[in-house]
Amino acid sequence: MHFIRRFDGLHSRRHFLATLSRGAIAAGVLAPLWPAIARAGDTHGVYPDELLSLDMYTRGKVAAGGTISADNVEHVRDLLDDIKYEQIATMGRRLQVAPTTTDIMQLSPRDYIEATVRNQGRARFNDRGNVVNDDGKPWIGGNPFPEARSGLELFAALTLSWGRHDASLYAIKEYDLSREGDVQYEYETVWAELAAVARVTLDERPYWSGHEDKLRYQCVVFTSPEDVTGTSYLNIWPYDQHEFPELLGYLPDFKRIRVFPTNQRFEPLVPGSTLYLSDAWAAGDPLHTWGNYRIIDRGPFLAAVSNGWNPQHPNWEHATHGGPKGTTFWDTTVELIPEAIVVEAEPLSFKRAPVSKKRVWFDARTGLPLAMNTYDHKGEVYRSFDGAFSVYQSGDQSFMDGTSPYWSWSHVHAFDIQTGRMSRLEQVKEISGGHRTAVNDESIYQRYLTRNALRRLGY
Repeated sequence: MHFIRRFDGLHSRRHFLATLSRGAIAAGVLAPLWPAIARAGDTHGVYPDELLSLDMYTRGKVAAGGTISADNVEHVRDLLDDIKYEQIATMGRRLQVAPTTTDIMQLSPRDYIEATVRNQGRARFNDRGNVVNDDGKPWIGGNPFPEARSGLELFAALTLSWGRHDASLYAIKEYDLSREGDVQYEYETVWAELAAVARVTLDERPYWSGHEDKLRYQCVVFTSPEDVTGTSYLNIWPYDQHEFPELLGYLPDFKRIRVFPTNQRFEPLVPGSTLYLSDAWAAGDPLHTWGNYRIIDRGPFLAAVSNGWNPQHPNWEHATHGGPKGTTFWDTTVELIPEAIVVEAEPLSFKRAPVSKKRVWFDARTGLPLAMNTYDHKGEVYRSFDGAFSVYQSGDQSFMDGTSPYWSWSHVHAFDIQTGRMSRLEQVKEISGGHRTAVNDESIYQRYLTRNALRRLGY
């Protein structure tokens, strides 16, 4: 790798502080970020050497190929969110370190990135505050604001497309642990998503005819253990981001579909879980049900954006470590993100929300959410949502999305620092009932995202 050596280790931090104080939000240090990405698909020439090498950033204290632990975490304290730092410093969490990824095609789905480049400059907010194309119709695909100038633009892009595929089916295993490190609950779950607009891969694009007033269909189905098998929930999201999704649920004990209050988004769906609907992708609620979006910081960050897939296990399952019994944390590989943008937001439409605000770190290169911390009404840090992402390719092994290797999340920590409870989730190849991870498969709608699907899955 070629490093630009014109700047010392403090130059970048001074640059980020200066641009933040001036209100200048354009990403990049040596050159504007997105013109370089659109031209070459790479970030070389955009960032100085200390932002492309953890070894150089820490002056040899921590480097790619090494491990971050309680013994050396102070050297990277400024590159971690508060909860992740506490986990490493006091709970035995460790992070493996990989080199920084500069190839943008390794950091999101290829079709999504190509649509972002193709449609750049065509997005705006309409009078309702919804993202629209330059002709006033719903957005047509990719990141509408790759050169985001505000916290609102970053969250708008994230809310429009969570998984960055037109259709996704995630086979998930969840483990819910006590403060003492005991696995108290285990669940197997299907999470399905289908975009109604801003489609970039499926044959009918950018809009699904007859569904242009919708943003997405999203479903959760529990397949194990037996006492929750068949329990399912279907969210139908309007495109208007002032409106809550319609939330339907099927409970096998009652053998009927019920309509649930959709604004109760800060409660777990099953006992033991610390994961809320509001947490999904750090943007689980309609955009304008939160507000006061503001950029509060920017700079380098450590996050898991590569090497998260585990093909060595036949079902892609991950190993664990740390905590009282060695089971609290997924083994995780992180790398130095040259520029993260930190945004805070406050809940507006939730009278009983247990949080006063959330703080999300976004990768300036892709708009991907790298980490989230929420805060209680006393201003104390409360919960975290900590995901890992990866291209599903390793050596000669791969899982394909059409002609390209699949890109997606690989595992998640949802942690309550005040109670010490942890929910670990991982995307696996297959779960009980024969449900398998799939991408851009149009049959996902009929199989999982209709009322009839809820009834069928419940029996």
